[in-house]
Amino acid sequence: MKSPVSDLAPSDGEEGSDRTPLLQRAPRAETGDLPNPGIKPVSAVSPELAAPVCCSARYNLAFLSFFGFFVLYSLRVNLSVALVDMVDSNTTAKDNRTSYECAEHSAPIKVLHNQTGKKYRWDAETQGWILGSFFYGYIITQIPGGYVASRSGGKLLLGFGIFATAIFTLFTPLAADFGVGALVALRALEGLGEGVTYPAMHAMWSSWAPPLERSKLLSISYAGAQLGTVVSLPLSGVICYYMNWTYVFYFFGIVGIIWFILWICLVSDTPETHKTITPYEKEYILSSLKNQLSSQKSVPWIPMLKSLPLWAIVVAHFSYNWTFYTLLTLLPTYMKEVLRFNIQENGFLSAVPYLGCWLCMILSGQAADNLRARWNFSTLWVRRVFSLIGMIGPAIFLVAAGFIGCDYSLAVAFLTISTTLGGFCSSGFSINHLDIAPSYAGILLGITNTFATIPGMIGPIIARSLTPENTIGEWQTVFCIAAAINVFGAIFFTLFAKGKNGDFEKLTGSKMKGLAFSLPCRDAKNSSGVIKRNPNAPRGRGYS
Repeated sequence: MKSPVSDLAPSDGEEGSDRTPLLQRAPRAETGDLPNPGIKPVSAVSPELAAPVCCSARYNLAFLSFFGFFVLYSLRVNLSVALVDMVDSNTTAKDNRTSYECAEHSAPIKVLHNQTGKKYRWDAETQGWILGSFFYGYIITQIPGGYVASRSGGKLLLGFGIFATAIFTLFTPLAADFGVGALVALRALEGLGEGVTYPAMHAMWSSWAPPLERSKLLSISYAGAQLGTVVSLPLSGVICYYMNWTYVFYFFGIVGIIWFILWICLVSDTPETHKTITPYEKEYILSSLKNQLSSQKSVPWIPMLKSLPLWAIVVAHFSYNWTFYTLLTLLPTYMKEVLRFNIQENGFLSAVPYLGCWLCMILSGQAADNLRARWNFSTLWVRRVFSLIGMIGPAIFLVAAGFIGCDYSLAVAFLTISTTLGGFCSSGFSINHLDIAPSYAGILLGITNTFATIPGMIGPIIARSLTPENTIGEWQTVFCIAAAINVFGAIFFTLFAKGKNGDFEKLTGSKMKGLAFSLPCRDAKNSSGVIKRNPNAPRGRGYS
């Protein structure tokens, strides 16, 4: 068979395009080239006509991964709620750092609190080690997870990563009985399991997400993390209050195992191996990714690490996570000890910011792809603008939250707006890996997420050291530092990010044959043979 290299190689001056072959009025394939000669050829008008969204395999993958990340974050954050009930109140009383600048906001709760769960005498420093140990495991498996997923697929890696985390969660009460060391080790193991999940998911989407649907599919997929936070925070509090803290870990652990069974039974690594995908959808996905993916096995590590567009994503990811992890771990503390509202007993308010972020992620994904597909905005423009909104917007409202004094309602409103606007980043830098190097998206995400995990390890520690008295002025400093880091990350990404796969190669100064920038397309095989490329179809480098 003749190699398709010569048919696909663009001229030196040819620019990338956001259009997929099916959207460029390509001539219809011959009857013999279709998966089933009896089926009418696919229309080339729009992805919706070529491969409907309803009941499609790619959107089924999006929703299953949505619930996977829902479980993932439920398993991650449930300890922060349960830990309050696990610790002997007499131990934490001497570590009380409540500021009295603001009046008491909490109303007394008259419902009796279940006290049957075992209590442990862990001081504030010990609790910090328990909560932080997760990240020491999480950071280790990011790059290895991306590499393994790129070589062998992400389905099993992601599935067993969440399954292992769920199993370890079930053993949390037992580990707590063994002592602090056992619990810290268990949380680190949970981090190891969760560390492979995001790179594995990115690797799967490199084979499943048509370029003009990336924002939609990935925003649906990763929005599960925010909804998991929204649900698990108040639900964990309710379980602790009316039952006891051990049931928090049993409940979410069992949910994780149920999800794993569904994932293994219903998901495939690629469209080619999916059992129930329609011929129309398979052809649509494979055609749209035809000159994006590569069969090259070697990884160009050195040129990759020298790439400025990659470091633009690293800086943006690090900056965004500094604010995200600071709020995720210390927002309840700020509400309780500074504004003096016991947010532990009102889980809904602690979850409101993440509910807003979840909604914003879903809507921004739809908006981003509409701007690209219907209004012809370039991918780079969309990624830059959405990253600017998702980082500078939160910075403004985070600073404002620190300067409104003791106005609790306004503080909650500003912090909610800040976290909500951060959802725009899900269609900004967060998926830029797939734009610049689809074949190595999992590895690139592993690299960026390794750096982005560091704020989760040091950000809360620095914030704690800056707030010894928990005054409003001290917290203003914390919020301003987080905002400044966010703004810097947004500016850096805007200056140095790239949006199409050819740019990444140019900036590395290397013809990285393993990267899908000027590569031969892979052949889309079917039951009747190899699908031939029509010589009259439009030429082009691919999609930016």
